[in-house]
Amino acid sequence: MPEAERPTLIFAPLGRDSAVAATILAEEQIATEICGSLDALVARLDTAGCAILTEEALSSSNRQALADWIARQPPWSDFPFILLTQRNAQPRGALTDMLGNVSVLERPFHPATLVTAARAGLRAMRRQHQARLYLAERERTAERQTLLIRELHHRVKNTLATVQALLGASARSATTVDAFYAAFSARVISLAKTHNLLTEDYWQQAPLRDMLVAELGPYNDTEGSRITLVGPRVDLVGDLAVPTGMAIHELTTNAAKHGALSVPEGRIEIRWSVEQEADRQVLSLDWTERGGPVVEPPTRKGFGSTLLQRVLKLQCEADIAFAYEPVGLHFTMRAPLPDQRIVPAY
Repeated sequence: MPEAERPTLIFAPLGRDSAVAATILAEEQIATEICGSLDALVARLDTAGCAILTEEALSSSNRQALADWIARQPPWSDFPFILLTQRNAQPRGALTDMLGNVSVLERPFHPATLVTAARAGLRAMRRQHQARLYLAERERTAERQTLLIRELHHRVKNTLATVQALLGASARSATTVDAFYAAFSARVISLAKTHNLLTEDYWQQAPLRDMLVAELGPYNDTEGSRITLVGPRVDLVGDLAVPTGMAIHELTTNAAKHGALSVPEGRIEIRWSVEQEADRQVLSLDWTERGGPVVEPPTRKGFGSTLLQRVLKLQCEADIAFAYEPVGLHFTMRAPLPDQRIVPAY
């Protein structure tokens, strides 16, 4: 309930106190509700902004439910009560101690005094609820930061492991220092591109189309006809985005050296879709090259195919296949998609 609509509860069953207090407050546009019993008042306290009680009504009622409600208040709450007493009569200490945040008014009271006390109580309750919202937002922010730091540590650990693998594999396959530098630098740059996409979404997800454009865009012609990308928007979480990005880089590098991108007339078409498989969603990706040199099966397994076989299969549980057709390489991948983000969206 909006704080401005929270009513002032009145429990004064004897005499005209309820009617008088409700009339005075209504003239000042302060909403009120008259409660016929203390239990009825307790039942409405969670949605009220203030409560007015007479001492004699409170003394003659079973106060256990009220005492329990006051004790159960959250740390940010200190509900305001107004206790109406008889003139020149000292209120019972047990009552004021139980109520806690209480203003004592002697009867007969001036209307302005009651209005001032009620407004002060309502204002205090509004501030308490504002403090609750502020604390809740601070708690959510702290939780997000904790999750982000945890994900950052996880991502850095995986990235360092990937860089170490790239270093070792590039060194083993290179025949000269220059060849090693070129291969290793290209792979690190590819890795950085994927991480740039991830950091734009708080280390969470990278759009598959953007990953493909980042690698293949430089090879496209002015008409955009060499590279064809067909598929819906699919965002890959970090653990899938990084190895998929490396796979795209290896496929692109291979196409530029030996396949469709090595000649002007070469073309590449990449199609992807998301399919429902049992209780999970699966990304299906199809990479097809045409117009390049005649393709022959490789005589040895290079680093690129090793990366795709090991990382995609082991880390991503992906099913992959290479078809070395004479008209061009055909690569397919099916990988399960996690169904939730690790860190909540902002």
